[in-house]
Amino acid sequence: MSEQATPLLEAHNVTVRFGGLVAVDAVSASFAPGELVGIIGPNGAGKTTFFNAISGVLVPTSGRLVSNGRNLTGRGPHRFAAHGVARTFQTPRVFPDMTVTANIEFGLKFAGRRRRKYVFWGDEVGVPWALRDAMSILQLIGLSAQADLPAAAITPSQQRLLEIGMALATRPKLLLLDEVAAGLTEAEIEEMARLIRRLRDELDLTVIWIEHAVTTLLRHVERVIVLHQGRKIADDTPRNVVRNPEVIEAYLGDEMAEPSTEDEEVAA
Repeated sequence: MSEQATPLLEAHNVTVRFGGLVAVDAVSASFAPGELVGIIGPNGAGKTTFFNAISGVLVPTSGRLVSNGRNLTGRGPHRFAAHGVARTFQTPRVFPDMTVTANIEFGLKFAGRRRRKYVFWGDEVGVPWALRDAMSILQLIGLSAQADLPAAAITPSQQRLLEIGMALATRPKLLLLDEVAAGLTEAEIEEMARLIRRLRDELDLTVIWIEHAVTTLLRHVERVIVLHQGRKIADDTPRNVVRNPEVIEAYLGDEMAEPSTEDEEVAA
């Protein structure tokens, strides 16, 4: 990643208030092309509210949101999607009565991003082959065998994968993942983390990942933002974050061990 690369998304002093409650308190962050960033913090730290703000679901009380140099502050989620921002939610939002394939096809049609063929120059230019049709996306996320099943008939962990597939179908540049490991077994969490890293690598995505499975997240991300009581208290490498006294006191606790040499190699 070039140090001169224009950030895909910038949050400048983003604040979100609900009445007298300040849920997000003047948080600034910048996300560059190709980054894999984790966001951690205790319950009520403002993580999901921050996600809602930077994806257009919530309009910030104050502050600015800039995507590729364009001010998107106050715009709706569809405008963020049009600028390449896609997200998942803590509880998977799929269409239960539609087939798995139809859910992905809905994603392909979202914001007018339909698969098109051109007489003279073939399929869509600039779209990775893995994202050009529903079956390719299902193969990428490991749901090919469930293609014809209703979404309600697949397991909760598969529904999380399906929602990721729906987000990918919008052909994003930046993917926001909100606790996609919630409710999964340890083995499933590790498998999910490896999928996230592979999606970043193979699709050249920027990924921002909120997660309470901190140990797993620290092994796979390259940068960690820590929120506490709505404020950003750290923005650094996993190795430095777990040594940060303020982070230890606010969230990690003394029992959090530093990443092992093997873990650092995974996150390298």
